[in-house]
Amino acid sequence: MNVEYHQWRTERLNRDMEFKVYGHAGKPVVVFPSARGTFYQFEDFGMVNVLSEFIEAGKIQLYTVSSNDNEAWLAEDWISLPDRGWNHQQYDNYIMEEVVPFIRKHNGSGQNFIATGCSMGAYHAANFFFRHPDIFDTVIALSGLYGPHHFVGDYVDEHVYFNFPLLYLSQLTAPWYLERYRASEIIICSGQGAWEEDGLVEMRALEGILQELQVPAWFDYWGYDVNHDWPWWRKQLPYFVKRIMERMKNEE
Repeated sequence: MNVEYHQWRTERLNRDMEFKVYGHAGKPVVVFPSARGTFYQFEDFGMVNVLSEFIEAGKIQLYTVSSNDNEAWLAEDWISLPDRGWNHQQYDNYIMEEVVPFIRKHNGSGQNFIATGCSMGAYHAANFFFRHPDIFDTVIALSGLYGPHHFVGDYVDEHVYFNFPLLYLSQLTAPWYLERYRASEIIICSGQGAWEEDGLVEMRALEGILQELQVPAWFDYWGYDVNHDWPWWRKQLPYFVKRIMERMKNEE
């Protein structure tokens, strides 16, 4: 398997940011880590290995990025709520204005991207997909939270509002977004076991909003023995990737 390491300093975040690439070709997949995670987390928890069949066949190419959670939604109290939102917006700018152009050139397929992640990474994947459907045409979000309550309580400003899907999707009317969502592949999944309770509430809320918007989406609720943990995510992600690859093959 082709594996590459990349790093550069971004002035948007005022620090060096790193990521890895797995694979030589295929549909680009941007992988967001779980809470406070780094670019090597996905590999360390065996997620690259469970996708190796698709990577080595040139069907997908993974780009695993690091998070900015410690300075944004998971920041300590010494960072104010307005600054946390602003810091997250700088992370969005870094991904969209630096990482995305790199991927376009590096991957070279001309295809739009898949966004994926587990737990906090599922939030990032869903948020980047819904905010940027001209770049991402597929999302696989596993065990995520999609509203601001668990991060900033009742506080709302423009950066909070426009970065939590449960807020901005509930008021969305713009055809530009809705048309792209309806042409995309949206997969939201969670188990119903330990540590999934809060995520299930927000997943059902997101399902209701998308139904109101008439946006097709696959909300997949796994069993009551399926916990918020890596062993289950290692089962879920290849299950969904396989079905996406089968659909893409049928459309050729």
